[in-house]
Amino acid sequence: MTEAKALRALRRGDTEALEWFIDRYTGYAAAVVTNIIGPNRSEDAEEIVSDTFFALWQNAERIKAAEVKSYLACIARNKAVDFLRSKAEDSLPLEEDVLTLCSPGPEDEVAEACDRWLVHEAVLAMPWPEREIFIRHYFYCQRVSDIAGALDIPENTVKTKLRRGREKLRQALEGEICV
Repeated sequence: MTEAKALRALRRGDTEALEWFIDRYTGYAAAVVTNIIGPNRSEDAEEIVSDTFFALWQNAERIKAAEVKSYLACIARNKAVDFLRSKAEDSLPLEEDVLTLCSPGPEDEVAEACDRWLVHEAVLAMPWPEREIFIRHYFYCQRVSDIAGALDIPENTVKTKLRRGREKLRQALEGEICV
């Protein structure tokens, strides 16, 4: 079965198609999750991966066949980060009456959307391997040593390219350069 056929079947509610995606991408999603939450939380990782595939099931209509792998990586990453945030919030010793929650207003949402667009454009403007290094480190949470090994380049080169990438992003966000 091809990915496009499996996605069409998934959209029709075919559970075998979901199993096909699970068989094919569980290791990949688990690697993304484990890179973020750590290797000592296997039960939590399994739950996050399950939630990731449930999101695939629920959102199959909105996903293009060529984007399933990146969709799963994005969902797995977001769910893992949300998990870590919830654990951090659970450990805060704050009294509820002391905590003031502010919900973002429309202007905050617009500013955040603009920043996301600028970051997206700045990362896309990076040449290879800078873009690859930046995405691996900041999106997939891979360590410098792992990136260096995967791309067969020295660790110091990876660190230098990350520093330069961060500087380009800073300049883009501060309006110093156009992307």
